[in-house]
Amino acid sequence: MKKPESVPPNPAASHGDTPLWHQLQQVAAVMQKVEAGASATTALEAVPAALRPGVQALVFETLRGLGVGRLLCSQLVQRRPAPLLQALLHSALVLAWQAGAQREDSRGYTDFTLVNQAVEAAKRHPKLRHSAAMVNAVLRRYLREQAALRQAVQQASPQGDPALLNVPDWWLQRLQRDHGPDVAAALIRHGQQAAPMTLRVNARHMTADAYLEQQLRPAGLDGWRQGAYGIVLQRPCPVQQLPGFAEGWVSVQDMAAQLAAPLLLQALPQDRPLRLLDACAAPGGKTAHLLELGDHAVLALDQDPQRCERIHDTLQRLQLPAEVRAVDAAQVDSWWDGSLFDGMLLDAPCTASGIVRRHPDVPWLRRASDVAQLAAAQARLLQALWPLLKPGGRLLYCTCSVFREEGDGQIGAFLSCHSDAVRLPAPGHLLPMEGTGASSLMDNGVAGDTGVTGLMDHDGFFYALLAKRD
Repeated sequence: MKKPESVPPNPAASHGDTPLWHQLQQVAAVMQKVEAGASATTALEAVPAALRPGVQALVFETLRGLGVGRLLCSQLVQRRPAPLLQALLHSALVLAWQAGAQREDSRGYTDFTLVNQAVEAAKRHPKLRHSAAMVNAVLRRYLREQAALRQAVQQASPQGDPALLNVPDWWLQRLQRDHGPDVAAALIRHGQQAAPMTLRVNARHMTADAYLEQQLRPAGLDGWRQGAYGIVLQRPCPVQQLPGFAEGWVSVQDMAAQLAAPLLLQALPQDRPLRLLDACAAPGGKTAHLLELGDHAVLALDQDPQRCERIHDTLQRLQLPAEVRAVDAAQVDSWWDGSLFDGMLLDAPCTASGIVRRHPDVPWLRRASDVAQLAAAQARLLQALWPLLKPGGRLLYCTCSVFREEGDGQIGAFLSCHSDAVRLPAPGHLLPMEGTGASSLMDNGVAGDTGVTGLMDHDGFFYALLAKRD
């Protein structure tokens, strides 16, 4: 899973020292790369550090409304603009569209200021200065014809909901097929909201209640308890502002992801250290949580050496020991020493369709064919790792996906050809719902008592707990 978003939802209004036009230039450069197929995370690395929080917030807002921005641009521009100009127009049009639902004082600028600053961004950019007049004409026309354009977007929207334009057609169709039209629409709208910043308190140091009352609130930060170890912050903040972060008292981890370690450990013997495998471990959050909850021997694998460095960094900050190897977990002969594992955590590579609110570029970067390709990779990992589990052992399979092919479909296919596997109670598909953030547990008959009760604001996830017959 990727690193969660941890910046305020609208720092554009709070970074008064940086003109909006300068931010818009950076936003256009990032969006050009994303629309060409680069991840937003990678593209944002090229933005100067001082500008990155504000630019990231504007990029995320643009990505969350990109479908509407594309439609508006097609209505207002006869010929397709050059990529950088198109990226600037898409960004400005999305921001103007979103402005219709926000008070000006919450944004920090008026509609006409936005137009002025977008034009200024073009004027001051060597590749866009000759297009400044066009930017001015397009955006002023949008303001003049806003009511008619909003009606046109409404009419062009699936189910009459413009939010549903902000994912590719195949994405919408798959969600509708998997969960029905109403749940699909709720999932898409939820994905277009900014995610909260959620903390996992290190149980080796203190309880979540103690951290909230004795550390956070005295430091001027506030939030509320979620689950056994979680705190949802009232407002996101840089991790450096979190009391004890450098000392390993607390980590950033979504509530749904915090279920992994307890789900696996609660299903295993409690009276001795365990030999555990975290098969796709980067960036190390779940590995660390396993170790926070017990003195276990953990082997953490990830095939990307750079991502393995993030595991090392995470464990070093938390002062926790684990063996980390940069290998493909499915290539068992390259790393396994022949000793069976008590438990395995397989957080398998997936479409990331459950974490769109944290990574709003995901729907635009994925292709319909990716689902089947990733499902095949998941099946390969399950097939390779299952023989390494002791009889009586447990394997927890999870993905940050809301697509059934990567969840119930995957586990159903596995069970159909492994008579020694039994499915135990676990949440199944955890679907985040719009508004209250309350989760919806899919009726798979195995939800059971897994500590999900009361879980509110979380990403989309899937969990299946498998036992190996003795």
